[in-house]
Amino acid sequence: MAGNSQRRGAMRKAGSKKGAVVGSGGQRRKALMGKGPTPKATERTGHPASRRAKAADKAKARTTPRRSKDAKDVLLGRNPVVEALRAGVPASALYVQQFVDSDDRVREAVQIAADKAMPLLEVPRTELDRMSGGGVHQGVLLIVPPYDYVDPADLLDTPGRIQPLIVALDGVTDPRNLGAIVRSVAAFGGSGVVIPERRSAGVTGSAWKASAGTLAHVPVARAVNLTRALVAYRKAGFTVLGLAADGDIDLPSLSAEIASGPIVLVVGGEGRGLGRLVGETCDHIVSIPMAAAAESLNASVAAGVALYVIASLRSG
Repeated sequence: MAGNSQRRGAMRKAGSKKGAVVGSGGQRRKALMGKGPTPKATERTGHPASRRAKAADKAKARTTPRRSKDAKDVLLGRNPVVEALRAGVPASALYVQQFVDSDDRVREAVQIAADKAMPLLEVPRTELDRMSGGGVHQGVLLIVPPYDYVDPADLLDTPGRIQPLIVALDGVTDPRNLGAIVRSVAAFGGSGVVIPERRSAGVTGSAWKASAGTLAHVPVARAVNLTRALVAYRKAGFTVLGLAADGDIDLPSLSAEIASGPIVLVVGGEGRGLGRLVGETCDHIVSIPMAAAAESLNASVAAGVALYVIASLRSG
């Protein structure tokens, strides 16, 4: 105890010599606190790097393709454009480069556009470069308007006595496959095509071209949820057939009763095949017999073969 009293006395004496202790009010601690990471050079006002970044942004804005606000897609190149016009793609305008080195394809494209009273615009090459986003346009560009999708319920009825035959696509992401499938649907008496709103190819210029113009006659419906759409078709009396390599039924062995009734044929995406929920919703999984050397078929080829088999079974 005596030792403690002596230490406290010594501390009081030391304090009396130095005077009253005055606090910093937290100022020293604030001074020691960091101000955060140093901003990037491009984020500092007045820094040369910031000025360069702003100039680059402005240049990018100037070179952004200026497409019609109603345009869904564009077709580039002489062959794709003239083939699309031949096929009857409902394009909204044809752009041709000023002083372009014309050939038979360009002349034919211009003539078809003129015959259809389609807007024909002659523009500088720089304008086509902007509109195509730097793509190879070869001096011609065709604007395709947005496609008018129908509701899945609109495909329930077909004209005449033919039973509906609908193709549903589960994750087909290549628009060329979509167009080719639509072409097969038209060839084999199908009613239409259903695609999901997400993770699926839509009707673009490429799809129009691959369909050879049949998109003008075959309706395409968009479903918010493909599984729910398939359930609705089943409730309406359709048989839902999923197409897969490991099916429980060989397609040619499909019963005449099923083939003659209303059918939804579900085709899986490239590589992934049918999704789990979609597969579980199908009444049957059917497969196309193939030689051992071939493991699988392209989605559009498989759909075409399956549609042919079903059409044959119906006619037999």
